[in-house]
Amino acid sequence: MTDFPILSLTTFLPLVGALLILVTRGDDAFVARSARILALITSTVVFLLSLYIWFNFDRTDPGFQFEENAEWMPSLKIGYRMGVDGISMTFVLLSTLLTPICILASWEAITVRVKEYMIAFLVLETLMVGTFCALDFLAFYVFFEGVLIPMYLIIGVWGGARRVYSAIKFFLYTLLGSVLMLLAILAMYNQAGTTDIPTLMQTHFDPGMQKWLWLAFLASFAVKVPMWPVHTWLPDAHVEAPTAGSVILAGVLLKIGGYGFLRFSLPMLPDASVYFTPLIYTLSVVAVIYTSLVALAQEDMKKLIAYSSVAHMGFVTAGIFSLNQQGIEGALFQMLSHGVVSGALFLCVGVVYDRLHTREIGRYGGLVNNMPRYAFAFMIFTMASVGLPGTSGFIGEFLVMVGVFKDNTWAAFFIATGVILGAAYMLWLYRRVIFGELTKPDLKNFLDLSPREIALFVPLIAIVLWMGIYPSSFTAIFGPAVDNLIKTHQTALLHTQQTNVAQAGASGSGE
Repeated sequence: MTDFPILSLTTFLPLVGALLILVTRGDDAFVARSARILALITSTVVFLLSLYIWFNFDRTDPGFQFEENAEWMPSLKIGYRMGVDGISMTFVLLSTLLTPICILASWEAITVRVKEYMIAFLVLETLMVGTFCALDFLAFYVFFEGVLIPMYLIIGVWGGARRVYSAIKFFLYTLLGSVLMLLAILAMYNQAGTTDIPTLMQTHFDPGMQKWLWLAFLASFAVKVPMWPVHTWLPDAHVEAPTAGSVILAGVLLKIGGYGFLRFSLPMLPDASVYFTPLIYTLSVVAVIYTSLVALAQEDMKKLIAYSSVAHMGFVTAGIFSLNQQGIEGALFQMLSHGVVSGALFLCVGVVYDRLHTREIGRYGGLVNNMPRYAFAFMIFTMASVGLPGTSGFIGEFLVMVGVFKDNTWAAFFIATGVILGAAYMLWLYRRVIFGELTKPDLKNFLDLSPREIALFVPLIAIVLWMGIYPSSFTAIFGPAVDNLIKTHQTALLHTQQTNVAQAGASGSGE
C-alpha cells in the first residue's frame, strides 16, 4: 500500500458520493432517502480509510508520510503534493469522524432540499481533508478557500431566520483575510521560486520581510480561529446554522486557523513569530476573559456555546505561541478535544431544539426528570468543556497552562481565569436546562434520546473519556512532529542570529 494514493482517495472519495447523489432520480421521498443513505455510506467509508492511515502511521517519524507527488504546473514549479505528519493526521481524523455524525444528525432535521444538502456536506468534507493533506501552498489555498462555498450554502439555505445575513458576514470576514494570505503566498513564491510547503519550511526569509508576511497570515488565520476582535461573525453563524452546520463549523473549520499557525507561521516565519508573541498573548487573554464574561450573559444556548468556543480557542493560540513542547502539544490536544466536545454540545442543543424549536435557556428546566440519558450525555460534555480531570478538556488546558507558564507567568495567570469562568457559564447552563422541577407542560411530553441520537453520542462520549484517561495515545502521534517543529524553529532563529553577527563583523571590519 506504500505506493497507493490513499490520501487522494480519502480526500476525493466524498466527491464520488456527491456525484452519485447528484444523478439519483425518482420521486422526492426516494431521492431524499437515497441521498441520506449514500452520504452516510460514503462518509463512513472515508472515516474507515482515515482510520487505516491512523493505525499505519509511523509514530516515530516526525516527517510527512503517505506522500504523493504529481506534476501540476511544472513550468511554474507548482505540483500536486499530498502528505500528513503527526499534526495534520489528527485533524484529518477529526474531519472524517464528525462528517458522518453530522449527516446522521441531519437525518430528520433537514427535510427540504435534502439532495443538495448532502452534496454540500460531502463537498465540504473533501475540502476539509484536502486542506490538512496539501503539501503545496497553491493546493492548500484552493482547499482553504473552497471550504467557504459549501459552508456558506449550508448556513444560507438551511439556516434560521437571519441565515442570509449570517452567511454573507461569515463569507466576507473569512474571504477578506484570505486575500492578504494570497499576497503573502505570492511574495514567498517570488523569493523561493516554489510553492512546495516542505521546501518553504526550510527557506530563510529576511526578518523584516517576515513581519509583513506574518501579519498577512494573521489576518487570515485569526478570522478562522477566530481571535478577538475578529470573532463577531461566529456567534451569528452558529445561531443561524443548522445543528450539523454548527457541529462542523466549531469542530473542524475553527481548527484550520490554528493549523495554519502551526504549519506556516511558526516554521516559515520564526523571527516574526517570536516578535509578535506578546501580541498573541494579549489577544488570547482578552479572548479568554472577555468572551467568557459575554457567554455568562447569554440567554441563547447556541450563542453561549459559540462564545465559549472563542474562549477555548484563546487557550489554543496562547499555547501555540508559547513555542515549547508542552504548550504546542497542549494546543493540539485542546483543538482535538474542543472539536469533539463543542460539536457534541451543539448536538445536545439540537436534540432539545428539534422537540421545542427554541434555544432560549429560560424555556427549559427539569429535563433530568424525563430525559435521564440526555442529562447524562450533556453532563459528560459539560464536564469536558469545564476541564474536569478524566476528560479530554483537562489534558489540553493543563498542558497549555504549563507551556505558557514556562514562557510568561502573567499570561498563564490571566488565561487560567478562563477555567474558572468556563466552569461558571457551563454549569449555569446545565443547571438551568437540566435541573429543577419539571413544571412547564410542553416539556413533560419530551421523550428521551432515540436510538439514532444515542448512536450520535456514544462514540463522542467514548472519545472524550479515552482522551482524558489515555492521552498518550494521541500525544504519541503528534509529539515527534511538534518536537521537530520546535527544533526547526530554533535552528532558524540561530541562523538569523549568526547572520546578524556575521553582518555586524563585516560592517566593523569594513570601517
